[in-house]
Amino acid sequence: MVGTPTNGRSRLSFSMVNGGQELCLTSTPTSIAGSDCGVIEFSKEDVEALLNEKLKRKDRFNLKEKCDNMVEYIKKLKLCIRWFQELEYSYLLEQKKLQDELESSEIKCSEMEMIVKKKEEELNSLIVELRKNNAFLLEKFTKEESDKLAAVESLTKEKEARLIMERSQASISEELARAQRELSSANQKISSLNEMYKRLQDYITSLQEYNGKLHTELSTAEDDLKRVEKEKAAVVEDLSMIKGELALSKASQDEAVKQKDAMVNEVTCLRREIQQVRDDRDRQLSLVQTLSDEVEKCRESAGKYCEELDEMKAKTNELEATCSSQSFELRALQNHLAAAENKLQVSDLTAMETMHEFEDQKRLVLDLQQRLADAENKLMEGEKLRKKLHNTILELKGNIRVFCRVRPLLPDERSSPEGNFITYPSSVESLGRGIDLVQNGQRHSFTYDKVFSPEATQEDVFVEISQLVQSALDGYKVCIFAYGQTGSGKTYTMMGRPGLLEEKGLIPRSLEQIFQTRQSLQPQGWKYEMQVSMLEIYNETIRDLLSTNRSASDVLRAENGSPIKPYSIKHDASGNTLVSDLTVVDVRSAREVSFLLEQASRSRSVGKTQMNEQSSRSHFVFTLKISGINESTDQQVQGILNLIDLAGSERLSKSGSTGDRLKETQAINRSLSSLSDVIFALAKKEEHVPFRNSKLTYLLQPCLGGDSKTLMFVNISPDSSSANESLCSLRFAARVNACEIGTPRRLTNTRP
Repeated sequence: MVGTPTNGRSRLSFSMVNGGQELCLTSTPTSIAGSDCGVIEFSKEDVEALLNEKLKRKDRFNLKEKCDNMVEYIKKLKLCIRWFQELEYSYLLEQKKLQDELESSEIKCSEMEMIVKKKEEELNSLIVELRKNNAFLLEKFTKEESDKLAAVESLTKEKEARLIMERSQASISEELARAQRELSSANQKISSLNEMYKRLQDYITSLQEYNGKLHTELSTAEDDLKRVEKEKAAVVEDLSMIKGELALSKASQDEAVKQKDAMVNEVTCLRREIQQVRDDRDRQLSLVQTLSDEVEKCRESAGKYCEELDEMKAKTNELEATCSSQSFELRALQNHLAAAENKLQVSDLTAMETMHEFEDQKRLVLDLQQRLADAENKLMEGEKLRKKLHNTILELKGNIRVFCRVRPLLPDERSSPEGNFITYPSSVESLGRGIDLVQNGQRHSFTYDKVFSPEATQEDVFVEISQLVQSALDGYKVCIFAYGQTGSGKTYTMMGRPGLLEEKGLIPRSLEQIFQTRQSLQPQGWKYEMQVSMLEIYNETIRDLLSTNRSASDVLRAENGSPIKPYSIKHDASGNTLVSDLTVVDVRSAREVSFLLEQASRSRSVGKTQMNEQSSRSHFVFTLKISGINESTDQQVQGILNLIDLAGSERLSKSGSTGDRLKETQAINRSLSSLSDVIFALAKKEEHVPFRNSKLTYLLQPCLGGDSKTLMFVNISPDSSSANESLCSLRFAARVNACEIGTPRRLTNTRP
């Protein structure tokens, strides 16, 4: 039982019976007297004194006395611990009782809340029903009022008709007979109207009575509504009282828990002190045992040390004899060492002279290497400056840049008997930019922005256009297209060879650079979104290479053989090209674009001719739309990258095309001829440029005559049998390089 505190102090009584086997626990406000068993009274001060009690020993080495004192002290502590356990048990019982009361109170509260909610729902449903009845009665009253107004209006009309009839009776007095008959009929009508008027008055009276009845019912409903709201307020007040009682019960429970925690802490402290006393006792016993073991070990080691001392004396005598013999050997070695040191001094002098000569040569080599590195850096800086200035001049002029690439000879091709009919001038002005072609003994010289010999790799070609690709990320419209005869390497330049990393074309390398640059610009706050579309122009018909139902749509034909769903080309005010119904795919990595390129390559129209085993029979257009925004500066850019692989031009006599291949060749040559007409018109600065003569030129209109950065690759075959076609391609490229278009404009703006 829990003792009742009196004057801030609780007295606890314990009694031991039969050697401590039975425990009597009582609680009294003061002292306990007249108990049957020997009572030991404890207070808080007594417990503290017991805990602070120190054992009194007459002889510090008398372990028996120490053990007896410890046993007696432990008995007293056991009494305190048992009292704490009983007290903890009583607190647990009280906590459980309070917990049960709390749970019952919560159950009652939840039941009361359910009743209140149910009552509130019933009252709300009753209120809704009363409101519906009220609305219905108001609607009915309104209807009756409208009927009443209609009846009054009809009565007014009848009165007006009666007046008109009386006036007409006065006007037809000469027709007496007929007037009398009409008068009698009119009198009958008047009597009927009077009866109707009386009936209407009776009906209006009944309506007024019904209206009063409705008002009475409405007031009754409002009184019921007020009464329900009062009942709801009373229920809410009861609920708040229950919640207050619940809060009080929770507070009492919290106080009991706090008391329990305090008692548990005290019990823990007592247990910790008892354990410490036990540990001290065990430590003392182990110390005594350790000292005894050490004494035994010291005795045993003393005997061993004597034996080892005798052995050490014998070994010392042997070592002295050995040391005397080694001293003679040492003198002989010292003589040999002196002779070796003399030889070493002579060798050091020779080595020092050689080292000085080597250092001089090394400094000379480093100086030459430094001069060579400086010269290479100056050469690279000069080349970069030349490219930069050249690009700036071209942008200011608005010219279309032209690169020329000559592919290597294939194993089955033959070289010219007179030697190479294509040469590259080595003058400073034309180095890397000039190309000469010899035909029928006449030399034709051409100069472009860059000329790639057959030894140039795909990486070398891409390095020259990498800055142009970067311009698309900077917000420019960029167009790169490959032109040349069939088999001159256009598709290899643009797409490369599948499966070989070193021979990837411009399109895959451009995409890798764009996505890598996008990743590196993220720390600066730039975020980009990419959209890809791919199409081909085959026989003057646009085909969507990414459409999922492309094969089905191309099979469907109208009676005249034309596609049922043609794609139309449009140009907006900003110079952007739009193709209706074209599939546009959002991409987030170069791998996704590579997958789309493979899909488009499988869908592209190819065929076999005498000039090429795998000849592209259509113009391939790859478009990448780039939208970028800088979150830190709110700057927006919109760039477009067009990469175009044109179909190859070919002569019918050489290609041997027939049937469908003949139609394809004619369509390709017509579109390339239209491209030549556009280039000639731009070069001559004619007012009318025939962009609409073909789908290809109309699609390339913003690139050829707008504000785009445009680059054309003219691909040349080194085969001597293709000299005429190569000369035509070089002449066409020269005209393209002379065309002036608009200055490239960066598409940027700032978010509002």
